Amino acid sequence: MTARIGVVTFPGSLDDRDTQRAIRIAGAEPVALWHKDKDLKQVDAVVLCGGFSYGDYLRAGAIARFSPVMEPLIEQAKAGLPVLGICNGFQILTEAHLLPGAMLGNDHLHFICRDQKLRVENAETSWTTDYSAGQEIHIPLKNMDGRYVADDYTLDRLEAEGRVAFRYVARDGVADEHYNPNGSLRDIAGITNEAGNVVGLMPHPEHAVESLIGTGRTDGLPFFTSILKKLVTA
Repeated sequence: MTARIGVVTFPGSLDDRDTQRAIRIAGAEPVALWHKDKDLKQVDAVVLCGGFSYGDYLRAGAIARFSPVMEPLIEQAKAGLPVLGICNGFQILTEAHLLPGAMLGNDHLHFICRDQKLRVENAETSWTTDYSAGQEIHIPLKNMDGRYVADDYTLDRLEAEGRVAFRYVARDGVADEHYNPNGSLRDIAGITNEAGNVVGLMPHPEHAVESLIGTGRTDGLPFFTSILKKLVTA
């Protein structure tokens, strides 16, 4: 049976179609979920895609967190449903307290869009098993409110428990003091919950699944193949 992965669209979502395409390329069936849906249509996993939900007029992800679809999503995520939050989706996961910390405006106060180098720190989550710990990948990044922050206790706990999933790193052979694109504390680009089923990151893996477009790489595809293998073996 083909795995069914839901993709939630909020008012202002930009990358729902791209995410559905990435899921399809990986070999799963994308299932469109609307923010007003009160059930998840029995999907096997969920992706909260990138964009600017509700225009980010209050605080990134703050309004989307109260959409009807989030009630069953929060409940099922706590019970083990795999959930991936990309960019705005990551912001929503922190607002919903499925992941700790918060997302603030970039430290340079500008929108940024570029190919970003990351290092995989945790290759044991539901969404990262097709990577290797320490592997360096290139994933497109585009955000205005991408600065991950948390108190020292939370940051130390994330580090100690291996819950930093991705970190920003400099390009090979380049002395780049701006390798951290938004001022995220400890260069954190993505984190996971304790169980490893919920992952959030700022860069956009759905834009790096085909060699002919985007970065010209397929470094983002393992996110979507990882979850398929997880679902098959579950």
